[in-house]
Amino acid sequence: MLNEIAKETEARMQKSVESLIAHFKKIRTGRAHPSILDSVQVMYYGAPVPLQQVANVSVEDARTLMISPWEKQTVSDIEKAIYKSDLGLNPSSNGGVIRVPMPALTEETRKVYIRQARQEAESARVSVRNVRRDANNDLKELLKEKDISEDEERRGQDVVQKLTDKYVAEIDSLLEKKEADLMEI
Repeated sequence: MLNEIAKETEARMQKSVESLIAHFKKIRTGRAHPSILDSVQVMYYGAPVPLQQVANVSVEDARTLMISPWEKQTVSDIEKAIYKSDLGLNPSSNGGVIRVPMPALTEETRKVYIRQARQEAESARVSVRNVRRDANNDLKELLKEKDISEDEERRGQDVVQKLTDKYVAEIDSLLEKKEADLMEI
């Protein structure tokens, strides 16, 4: 019983951390990285498709992404999708290849991105704490139904708290790395 609750709790907390990592990928730093375009959807034969399914995205240099579409007629669709993506990027094409230069971040935009990263980290912490609350409620329910003893409930709560501390520390570490990335010139 207790092991099942611990495993489920850990899995749900891990999902919160994975979600945070996905959100952090959307916050762009000054460097070019293909994951910046992960959220871009291209209209391909009338259906929205992730950019990675219609083109190869690679890093040309530290500040430029290069997109090589598999079909030449999709070049304009890819450009439109990047413009509409709300990432603040301006792609330019020369025939079959699209280049996306990464604009340098100003001090003001860095602060905005850091604020956004902190909000995402805080929502991940809240999510982890909500998982802890749910697990503790499950333990109290088991105690109320006399399926476990008070000692087992206390041990279960200790395990859940250790998991919570571990994942909150991981979130803090991820936030610290992202802030360092954003402040790097």
